[in-house]
Amino acid sequence: MPGLLAKQETFIMRLTTKGRFAVTAMIDLAMRQHSGPVTLAAISQRQNISLSYLEQLFGKLRRHELVDSVRGPGGGYSLARLARNVTVADIIFAVDEPLDATSCAGKQDCTSGKDGKSGKCMTHELWATLNRKMVDYLDSVSLQDLVDQQRVRQLQEASNQAQNGTVRVNRMTNGTAVANPCSSTTATPSGASATV
Repeated sequence: MPGLLAKQETFIMRLTTKGRFAVTAMIDLAMRQHSGPVTLAAISQRQNISLSYLEQLFGKLRRHELVDSVRGPGGGYSLARLARNVTVADIIFAVDEPLDATSCAGKQDCTSGKDGKSGKCMTHELWATLNRKMVDYLDSVSLQDLVDQQRVRQLQEASNQAQNGTVRVNRMTNGTAVANPCSSTTATPSGASATV
């Protein structure tokens, strides 16, 4: 990726809400854009993110050509590239999220000696290496990966809700009702269910 090495130099250990909200909003957009452009108002409502904050973030995402905007009735935003071609690093750097584990922000002036000269602290290389690893990791995770994870999670939640909220059907053995220990109903010989 061009410029990624330069971006590593500006990389803060703690991800702020700017980066989190940008990634969350992009997942929401990627999951819903198949129906047409997605409005920021809809994302704001679903994700509980301020509309004005989303407008700022999407302005930056658009300038970095990660999203396209459609004006007018039925307008909104859609991805400018396939979700598999957008990485989490792309999103975070697009919204100017600083990611840096060093205390000197990559300037190598973390400590001052007795002579007053500044230089690298003893752990500078450790934190600089962590920066590179974080960038590499975020650059290896695509928006499509996150969408797929979210869809699996939603299916699991729906399955759990279905299991917890439905009546289990009891089986009949030789015309005799067999109680299901997980059920609040018992099948009668006629095949109808009766609540226990």
